[in-house]
Amino acid sequence: MRSVFLRNLLGGPATEAAPAADDAAMAEVADAMKRSARAALGRSLAIREVDAGSCNGCELEIHALNNPFYDVERFGLKFTASPRHADVLLVTGPVTKNMAEALRRTFDATPDPKWVVALGDCGRDGGCFAGSPAIVGGVGDVIPVDLVVPGCPPRPIDILKGLIALMDGAARA
Repeated sequence: MRSVFLRNLLGGPATEAAPAADDAAMAEVADAMKRSARAALGRSLAIREVDAGSCNGCELEIHALNNPFYDVERFGLKFTASPRHADVLLVTGPVTKNMAEALRRTFDATPDPKWVVALGDCGRDGGCFAGSPAIVGGVGDVIPVDLVVPGCPPRPIDILKGLIALMDGAARA
């Protein structure tokens, strides 16, 4: 036991190295996000995340958006605890039978104009849980969806790009 402890203590971290910072790409995403949010809303974008029955893989990627590497608040994205203050519902997972009514009520509580983003393959069509008697289906089977961000789970940068595309489409409309 002592040898394991000493090896771990002296061996350094056992984690993977952080990805190399691509400052130009992140600056481009930041500029696009600010421009889109201002054009579509005139202010920052408030997001309410709803877990409709996921495995939490997508939630880990959403949480990564708030870490110092991505730092989405600098782009004008803010997560809110109440759907009454949200512009976007970011829904993860297949919609379980127990969450279908809660998701409808959350959608109804969100003021217009609002957007719904189905995140991940499960949010799109049920993913690997499709056909299970415990789920209703994808998010689009319960509430109208404006954007699907595919992946299992989608990368944080893909989530950001999806939100930019959503706001750019709204600004043009």
